[in-house]
Amino acid sequence: MTAARKIGQQSVKFSNPPVISGWAAIVGPKEGQGPWAKDFDKILDDYLYGQSSWEKAENIILQETVQTAVAKAGLDTTEAELLLAGDLLNQIISANYAARELAIPFLGLYGACSTMAESLLLAAMMIDAGFFERVVAATCSHHYTAERQYRAPVEQGVQPSPSSQWTATASGAILVQPGGSGPRITCATIGKVVDMGVTDSANMGAAMAPAAGSTIKAHFEDTGRATDYYDLVVTGDLGAVGMNLASQSFIQQGLVPPPAYSDCGVLLYDGLPDIKAGASGCGCSAAMLCGPLLKKMSRGEINRLLFVATGALMSPTSTFQGESIPGIAHALAIENI
Repeated sequence: MTAARKIGQQSVKFSNPPVISGWAAIVGPKEGQGPWAKDFDKILDDYLYGQSSWEKAENIILQETVQTAVAKAGLDTTEAELLLAGDLLNQIISANYAARELAIPFLGLYGACSTMAESLLLAAMMIDAGFFERVVAATCSHHYTAERQYRAPVEQGVQPSPSSQWTATASGAILVQPGGSGPRITCATIGKVVDMGVTDSANMGAAMAPAAGSTIKAHFEDTGRATDYYDLVVTGDLGAVGMNLASQSFIQQGLVPPPAYSDCGVLLYDGLPDIKAGASGCGCSAAMLCGPLLKKMSRGEINRLLFVATGALMSPTSTFQGESIPGIAHALAIENI
């Protein structure tokens, strides 16, 4: 098996494009009220999910999503060779404790809301290079755990600003293998950290949008693909504010946005009231990819997808110190070939 080949400055093209052979998404009650409810594997009735804390619930959600994705590929969890996962909580505790229970060899990752793309990109590289044959990429988030850590106790009833986004209670997991049936990951672009000086933690879309533009531009330059090559280019999760800024960035950088461009943060709660700028959290883009987007690919409604997950690389410490918010974005080309 031939290893992946680097192209351009930031991208890799897979010699033997890895297959997405199983995927799953579990979401919370609010996500189940959105337009994609039928595309998720499970919708929670409540945010505690039978646990004594929101953090424990998030851990269980991630565990079950991984188990479901592997089972849908016709395998048992014990047959998975490696788990690549992360989340938003201190020292990625949701992924750590899920890995403890799943007993799969584990590498923990932190890419903020870009973690689904980061884990999937690394999984594809490991599969194509021949190191493993069954790798799971996964991530999760929970609205109330994130609110408690990054913002204010929900009991205070702090009013969100118009640019704020609702952290999704959601999890996504994907099993990647060297062969079989399913969409294939043909190439990927590793993002650079971009920081334009945004300090407002309630406006993460503005902080992440430049990184999305940077990575998408690098992807098209490195691959030589036309900007209309993909049926859909989807970022996540910029929300309404960030998506608008990203579209402007495309024009400024000479990338005219194709008509088939959207954002997971806009799509997840599309049509729901009182969401402000849209969704955020690791689980936002993960659930959209592992729910409606891959289902559309399996039905042939989308054949060429560019998935560009974005992350705001901040922490409560950096926010309290008045630091700006660095952004990152990683892109994967997922195709029916």
